Amino acid sequence: MTARPQGSVPGAGTVVDLFLEATGRFASRPAFRSRGETEWSDVSYGEVAERVARLAAALRGTGLRRGDRAVILSENRVEWALADYACLSAGVVDVPVYPSLTAPQIRYIVNDSGARLAFVSDAAQLGKLEEIRAECPRLESVVVFDPPGSASPGTVSWSDFVQAGADAGESPEHFREEAERARPEDVATILYTSGTTGDPKGVMLTHRNLHWNILVSAGVLPIGETDSTLSFLPLSHVFQRMADYLFFHVGCPVAYARSIQLVTEDLKEIRPTLAVSVPRLYEKVYASVRAAGGLKGRIVEWSIRAGLRWADARLAGREPDLATRLRHLVADRVLFGKIRAAVGGRLKFFVSGGAPLSPEINRFFFAAGLTILEGYGLTETSPVLNVNSMRDFPRNLRVGTVGRPVPGTEERIAEDGEILVRGPQIMKGYYNLPDRTAEAIDPDGWFHTGDIGEIDEDGFLTITDRKKDIIVTAGGKNIAPQPIENVLRKNRFVDQPVLIGDLRKFVVLLVAPDFEALEAWAREEGEAEAAAAGPRTLLEVPRVQEFLCDQVLGELGHLSRVETPKKLLLLDQGFTIEDGSLTPTQKVKRRVVETRYAGQIDALYRKENENRRVFTAWQPGRSGPS
Repeated sequence: MTARPQGSVPGAGTVVDLFLEATGRFASRPAFRSRGETEWSDVSYGEVAERVARLAAALRGTGLRRGDRAVILSENRVEWALADYACLSAGVVDVPVYPSLTAPQIRYIVNDSGARLAFVSDAAQLGKLEEIRAECPRLESVVVFDPPGSASPGTVSWSDFVQAGADAGESPEHFREEAERARPEDVATILYTSGTTGDPKGVMLTHRNLHWNILVSAGVLPIGETDSTLSFLPLSHVFQRMADYLFFHVGCPVAYARSIQLVTEDLKEIRPTLAVSVPRLYEKVYASVRAAGGLKGRIVEWSIRAGLRWADARLAGREPDLATRLRHLVADRVLFGKIRAAVGGRLKFFVSGGAPLSPEINRFFFAAGLTILEGYGLTETSPVLNVNSMRDFPRNLRVGTVGRPVPGTEERIAEDGEILVRGPQIMKGYYNLPDRTAEAIDPDGWFHTGDIGEIDEDGFLTITDRKKDIIVTAGGKNIAPQPIENVLRKNRFVDQPVLIGDLRKFVVLLVAPDFEALEAWAREEGEAEAAAAGPRTLLEVPRVQEFLCDQVLGELGHLSRVETPKKLLLLDQGFTIEDGSLTPTQKVKRRVVETRYAGQIDALYRKENENRRVFTAWQPGRSGPS
């Protein structure tokens, strides 16, 4: 089935056009917010325009010309956005780098992109760059947002760099004239995909790609200058970055979270009306809510059931009956109101992307009065392809799908189930990789996403898995792991599940438990000593292993025999970005995990273990009830 374009399509333009228009229209209004030691401070649109002009002059003063590249290696903060807009205005192609990357990973991106200048946030990021700077021959200058203290030649502070731009004496007219030289087909940025194998690829996005995506998203999502948001996903990923461009365009102030660890506190202080995130956040909130035990736990579960009944009626376009409304009212007072308060009490909706979200978790948030508009896109698509919408509710919102294509986007499903897309948001190509570009974009302009999906009769798209993640067992059976893993993520005792079994005679499951919930259960069940002793000791208790096995299999009773995992491998620690097993958008790198635990996985298939169900990663051959 093919999903055709719908709605009006914006004309070609540049991100600079939108920047100049917004800074003129909202000059006195707050554009960005950041938190100091005790309070939040604002930077107005007018101040942003002035600082960006100085930074653009400073970039020209270093000898950078249109088409040259500059790296931005930083956490989310005001300076990140200012550096970005300055590069766009000066015609310098900026190359965002995830601050979680290691020095060797950064070296590859700096050298592959040919970056001549780097913006870095602080001493820690500067240290990574200093470590590899001698191996980056084209890198000439480094600008440090925080005062760098001692640094090697060629390194300057942010304040000195801004002052150099002011001292250049460029007029506002000259800045505007230079900024307006940007053309829609110019490359605006190069974003390196995280990749699960091999070196990352540099995705070239043009001004037209981003400009179109900003405007089409503004037409789909109800966002305006009365809204506010908190930016906490990495700006080095196109999802948060495009969203922040959108917020800036419509006059919605953007507050930058202090860190991912402090997002909960910042949400309460900023009290945003909307935010974007990846499924991992919603999964953690859902698991935390369901972690309560005893009487409190029973009240929570009753409230969730009452909320889901109400949500199902509303999402189907029906008015809930009186009994359902009354139960939901009670549930709102004892549970859902507290959840809304935890995110500031004003949030109208979230936008979710980066990976499929469990429908049950989505319904749970809807019941709590926190609508999640799930969407779909990739770095190569700038990113938005599809999104659910609250407009004409519930006709344009279908939980379990990623929505209809946004205006101007064509979609179809290939014979092998792969999603193919075509539209103005498709990248220019991979930097210096013409062969890889030709593999991804066919002669008719269809981009091959690598995702498997289905389009229903109303045009809503459902993502079922990544093409490369499909498991083909030794018996030739195809199994999509993501839907199975998504079912498990809603279990409060399961944190990170990974299904394994490619070319094996059956599938097995690796599970990093939610230790907060598991320890609470263990204490209630008389295993307080094991709970206090740490994850390994706790997971070695036969009762705990049997309990986790029952929890997992209890969620998967709807699966066929071939889809049901036969063995469970318990992990005493979760996957992280830092250890290379998670992408920056919190997706598990299946091949990395499979390689890391290759020996333990092999042990699950040995003949001597054929009657065992549960194993631990550090003692795969000895542990587990039969």
